[in-house]
Amino acid sequence: MQYKIEGEPLPVLTCELAPNESMVTERGGMSWMSPNMEMQTNMKGGLGKALGRMFSGESIFMNIYTCRSAPGTISFASSLPGTILDFDISPMNTIIAQKSAFLAAESSVELSVHFNKKIAGGFFGGEGFIMQKLSGAGKAFLEIDGYCLKYYLQPGQSIIVGTGHLAAMEATVKMDVQMVHGMKNMVFGGEGLFNTHLTGPGHVWLQSMPVANLASSILAFQATKS
Repeated sequence: MQYKIEGEPLPVLTCELAPNESMVTERGGMSWMSPNMEMQTNMKGGLGKALGRMFSGESIFMNIYTCRSAPGTISFASSLPGTILDFDISPMNTIIAQKSAFLAAESSVELSVHFNKKIAGGFFGGEGFIMQKLSGAGKAFLEIDGYCLKYYLQPGQSIIVGTGHLAAMEATVKMDVQMVHGMKNMVFGGEGLFNTHLTGPGHVWLQSMPVANLASSILAFQATKS
C-alpha cells in the first residue's frame, strides 16, 4: 500500500492499493475511490470489539474496502481543520488515541476501546475515561485537531497537558490526573480543576486546537454578534 497526505488545513489521505489489499474505516469515512474498490460492512472483530468501538466514539459497524484489480485508489478526508498522522502499528507499538481520532487503517490493524485505569482521569482530566486503542500490525491514520506537536518523554520525564490537548500516546506512557494547586488558580485560572500528567517513556502527540475549544470560540464569537 502506497499513500500520500496532502492539503491544509483540511488534509486528505489518498491510498493506492494492490490487488486484494484492504483498508478499514468508520461508517461514512470514505470520501472518493476508484470503481474497482469493493466495500463490505461488518462488525470487525466481533460483537465485543464492536461495542467497545461504540464506547470509544466510533460506530459498531466498520467498512472494509478491498482492491479487486490494480491499481485501486481510495481517499479519506479530515472532518475538521487539522492534521492527518500516520502510524506504524505493531505488537511492540500500540497507540492510545483520543475518542473519534481514527480515520482509516490497513485491515490488519485492530481498533478497540482503551479504559483509563484511574476513574478520576476520565471524569476530570478532560481526555476521557474511554479512549481508542490501535493494535495489531500495519499502517493506521488518525486525524488531529489543529496543529500537532510530537514529543518523546524519557523514562520518568513528565509533561503537563491542558484539557483536550492530548491527541495520542504510545501505550508505554503513563497518564495521571492531578488537581491544580491553589484556590485562586482553580476558580479564576480558566484551566479547570485538573491537568493531565503524562510520564515516559514514550512518544506523545499534542494538538493545538481541540474541537471543544474550537466550538467554544465559535459560540463566544456568535454571542458577541447577537
